Amino acid sequence: MRNAIIVFMLFLITGIGFGCSGRKTDDSGAFSAKSGAAPSRSSPDFVTLAKKLQPIVVNVSTTQIAPGPPPGARPDPEEDPMNQFLERFFGQRPPSGSSQQRSSLGSGFIIGSDGSIVTNAHVVEKAKKIIVKLSDKREFEAKLLGKDLKTDVAVIKIDSKESLPTAELGDSEQLEVGEWVMAVGNPFGLDSSVTSGIVSAKGRHIGAGPYDNFIQTDTPINPGNSGGPLVNLRGQVVGINMAIVSQTGGNIGIGFATPINLIKEVLPQLEAKGKVTRGWVGIAIQEVTPDLADAFGLQKPHGALVAKVITGGPAERGGIKVGDVITEYDGQQVKEANDFPLMVARTQVNKEVQVKVVREGKNVPFRVTVSEMPEAPEGKIG
Repeated sequence: MRNAIIVFMLFLITGIGFGCSGRKTDDSGAFSAKSGAAPSRSSPDFVTLAKKLQPIVVNVSTTQIAPGPPPGARPDPEEDPMNQFLERFFGQRPPSGSSQQRSSLGSGFIIGSDGSIVTNAHVVEKAKKIIVKLSDKREFEAKLLGKDLKTDVAVIKIDSKESLPTAELGDSEQLEVGEWVMAVGNPFGLDSSVTSGIVSAKGRHIGAGPYDNFIQTDTPINPGNSGGPLVNLRGQVVGINMAIVSQTGGNIGIGFATPINLIKEVLPQLEAKGKVTRGWVGIAIQEVTPDLADAFGLQKPHGALVAKVITGGPAERGGIKVGDVITEYDGQQVKEANDFPLMVARTQVNKEVQVKVVREGKNVPFRVTVSEMPEAPEGKIG
């Protein structure tokens, strides 16, 4: 549907060919504005901010191998616009059964003076080769230290012989709706582009993953900005630009960034062991609507409705049943269903927690021992 509003991940495919198949920051390099100060109410000094930020933002390009069509098959042009373009203007198509070599562009920012860089996982997913270009035009081949598809974050590293300037990671919880922010990245491959706008909303759920909690901004971001920083007026990174809502693939003033506080939780694990270990109790949940709230005897819609309990999982062993409404987890109020998976994921494995539910109109407490999340849990499960 041409008029449909679509959420796009912000990496940019730039070419195609055919083939056979606890931060390690350096204080001297980080932006040195006073941390924790209230946002400035005067006119933003974007000139000074851009000069400080551009050196820590990098261009990330990758070479990826995508499987080609099966032998004898002709891809549907509606589903394969690149093949349609090649056939129309160059009279060529990838050979049947061959692989396709794609080049994609994204952004990233330096978090370690030794060359550690944060970007989006979807920028480097299935990459055969990763090239990082610094603001001074130097290029390095990077290695992947770790990636986490659930938060769409990856850490890559280059071997720099000198200390690099680093980003200062801020506190996304302190970000306010209406606050000025700046995005730095490589939209459509245009290096070190800066744009500005405001925070439009917080806590947005767009169906991108189990831990949706995005910052919405009207700061112009486009394909190629993915993985680049969203920063406040103090020069602190408060989010990582990840997706846009668009009818055309270009910016229409609705962009989304992953909060930096969520990213800071997974960075140490990604750098140390290349993956993230999360808590899991083995239940699928759904939203509590006003009608369901009335049916379950709740004064207002809140909590997480248990839609499925995994056989033999921690929740079943603890006594949780389908139809329970979880209202409190480990001392925290569960206000919305989307809050619950992240609460569980942040819990230390083997920790015993108290879970309070509403069952048949009564508040009932249970004790559940949290397990490690499987590699591929079923559905939207915490």
